[in-house]
Amino acid sequence: MTFDDIKIPKFLRQSLSQIGITEPTCIQEKSFSVAMSGRDVVGIAQTGTGKTLAYLLPVLSMWKFTKSPDPQIVILLPTRELVTQVYETIIKLTEGANIHTVQFYGGVGMQPQAQAIADGGDIIVSTPGRLLDMILNGHMSPRGVKKLVIDEFDEMLQQGFNNQLGRIFDLLPAKRQNLLFSATMSDAISKLVDTYFNGPEIIEAAPPATPLEQISQNLYEVQNFHTKINLLNYLLADKEALPRVLVFVSTLQMADKVFELLDDEIAADADYIHSRRTQSQRFRALKGFANKEFRILIATDLVARGIDIAGVSHVINFDLPTDPQQYIHRIGRTGRAGQQGHSITFSAPLEEEKLIEIEELINGQIPRVELPEEVEISTLVTSLDVPTYKMKNQLVDTDATPGKAFHERKLENQKVNVRVSHKELMRKKYGKPITKGGMKKKRK
Repeated sequence: MTFDDIKIPKFLRQSLSQIGITEPTCIQEKSFSVAMSGRDVVGIAQTGTGKTLAYLLPVLSMWKFTKSPDPQIVILLPTRELVTQVYETIIKLTEGANIHTVQFYGGVGMQPQAQAIADGGDIIVSTPGRLLDMILNGHMSPRGVKKLVIDEFDEMLQQGFNNQLGRIFDLLPAKRQNLLFSATMSDAISKLVDTYFNGPEIIEAAPPATPLEQISQNLYEVQNFHTKINLLNYLLADKEALPRVLVFVSTLQMADKVFELLDDEIAADADYIHSRRTQSQRFRALKGFANKEFRILIATDLVARGIDIAGVSHVINFDLPTDPQQYIHRIGRTGRAGQQGHSITFSAPLEEEKLIEIEELINGQIPRVELPEEVEISTLVTSLDVPTYKMKNQLVDTDATPGKAFHERKLENQKVNVRVSHKELMRKKYGKPITKGGMKKKRK
């Protein structure tokens, strides 16, 4: 099937042709007709299978011009990077149409975004928190919203957007179409869908959490952190073998440290991104990587969902994620749009349990690769190579029967707090209750 077989407007077919996309993916093909019918949709598909176009094509096809300045379509995403990328995709798709799209995200002042929506907007692409701020501060009216799209919903729940999403659902018109897309289907997602959606059709394009077939996976068993650094520098030195690389780490501190320890020549061709970098630094890093100004980008899991860049040849997992699902999202950054991708994972002895969970999730063992002889095995041990232990909270059973060491106090020594009223004190002292007013008269 091609996009010519799907009833989409002429301007969308022309835009897709210019982008170089000619055939719909499985999730796009399956969800299009259902979404066009007006039913609520829950789409479950792996990272890298074209979920963005799966909801953009039907909602843009159903868009109709109105004189109302209120937006008709709201698209919610978990990160500012993903907001910007979806916004830019819409701009490309609607180049031949008079559709006004506005993006909202946090980390910047609200006033410029308020000015952008002041003259009206057809489509709002936003993070949940900033959309709620814009509505509650009167910068945007939700009354005209006909379609609500939620992308990367499992990631939103993981980041704690539950309450904000609930408030947004309550503020939007009850009569609307909901389209939800996610890589996984959890109990939390099912509960929210049951509460706010109207008989949605669940569309599953591929088994959840199954790595794409076009991604080769390899794993190096590495002794410690500094040996990982040596291996990383060795692999990245070969520009031809690894032309465009995403290096994933689990924490922002690790991102800083790994970038700092890259060889100078490699570091000159790399940048890094995490949540504590400024907005301009994050956007500059993503733009530079997308525009091939440098070939290596070090990123944390927080922005793993927000990176949708074509042509990533390799993903390197410098360390293993705590959540095994993140492994799927990480390697899904390569092998996109039917292209062959490569995943390389480093695993230290301390990460053995994480590795077991990942291999149970993907229902198979990641092929092991011998450490190259040229890589120096470091004997330097750091805090990153030593297991940490947490003391368990010792709960005391307060209802336990007293043991032999327990001695009941003598009756006369037991304190009992008894509250006596002023009236009772006066009765005991004078034989009858005396009011404060009466005492004043007596003194006179």
